[in-house]
Amino acid sequence: MKLFDVYPLYDVTPTRAKDVYVYDDKGIEYLDLYGGHAVISIGHGHDLYLEFLTNQMREIGFYSNAIKNPLQNELANAIGEQSLCHDYQLFMCSSGAEANENALKLASFVTGKKRIIAFKNAFHGRTSAAVAATDNASINAPLNEQQKVTFLPFNDEKVLEIELKKGDVCAVIFEAIQGVGGLDEPLEGFVYAMDKLCKANNTCLIADEVQSGFSRTGTFFAYQKYNIKPHIIAMAKGMGNGFPVGGILVNSSIKAKYGMLGTTFGGNHLACTASLAVLKVLKKQRLQENAENLGKYFKENAKNIPNVKKIKGRGLMLGLEFDFEVSSLRKELIYNKHIFTGGSSNKNLLRILPPLTLQKKHFDIFFQRLKEALKAINA
Repeated sequence: MKLFDVYPLYDVTPTRAKDVYVYDDKGIEYLDLYGGHAVISIGHGHDLYLEFLTNQMREIGFYSNAIKNPLQNELANAIGEQSLCHDYQLFMCSSGAEANENALKLASFVTGKKRIIAFKNAFHGRTSAAVAATDNASINAPLNEQQKVTFLPFNDEKVLEIELKKGDVCAVIFEAIQGVGGLDEPLEGFVYAMDKLCKANNTCLIADEVQSGFSRTGTFFAYQKYNIKPHIIAMAKGMGNGFPVGGILVNSSIKAKYGMLGTTFGGNHLACTASLAVLKVLKKQRLQENAENLGKYFKENAKNIPNVKKIKGRGLMLGLEFDFEVSSLRKELIYNKHIFTGGSSNKNLLRILPPLTLQKKHFDIFFQRLKEALKAINA
């Protein structure tokens, strides 16, 4: 049987990985500055992570949400401790798309409305409402087009106010730092206006922290750069360090009802254990602080790279925007310099999303090899 061919693939076959390095079937070592779309938060094969999962597997790996699972309560408390989101409630699922799907569905339940407001270059997932709220027509099937979604530009407070006053918007969903869209951020004043307008118009504000959450940006959630309280926060990716884990945090002002949301695999014993291990390592190794410091180190060193127009992002959710399309540069980096990086819908942007265990010496290696790669593709 053939694979359904929907992924353009680099000719690299990883067979093992440790911390910030990946090794292929030929024994070549690659510096991982992409973390599999920001999934690897505490490094590949972390000893404590492996210990937690191995021990849990010996006990019980899975049962349904029809029974009690104290690990879910333990995880909720651990997230509350590190995020300081004490007045929220945890609902678990298995992916970022599922998290956003549940967030949007919950907003519609709560408000009794149907329309969604998202922003230009947004990416929220590939399920029904989540993909409809994703600003990419090529991945929206006709089926998804029945969802009522309006895309607005960041920072246009007047247009947002006009749309919200129409009275039919259940949710405004935003990324404090856009991931796939190219690491653009809304202005601070716009974020506060968005928060205020949502409250005034009975509209749920959803913070999509699927890629930016769990300490990647130097704060636990990227939106926490601002003094706001979204109604719902969506999480996934770095939450499980490679184990499929997702979830939403729901403000205590929203009341739960039996049957309102549901999931088969979400919140299973292994998923909770994986996320608890991540949180323990984040705290023990002070990786949030490390992300913040390394982000500053990256930006200072990036000033010396030729052809860079903008240095974007914060913490270890970073990007270099060049004055040319970076596809050839990414190939040079992976095949000849042995460094994984990421792209985005902005064809000129090189995306950097490494494990949070990265050190300054690894960025030193990157910048040296990046300069060599730029010379090679311009030769």
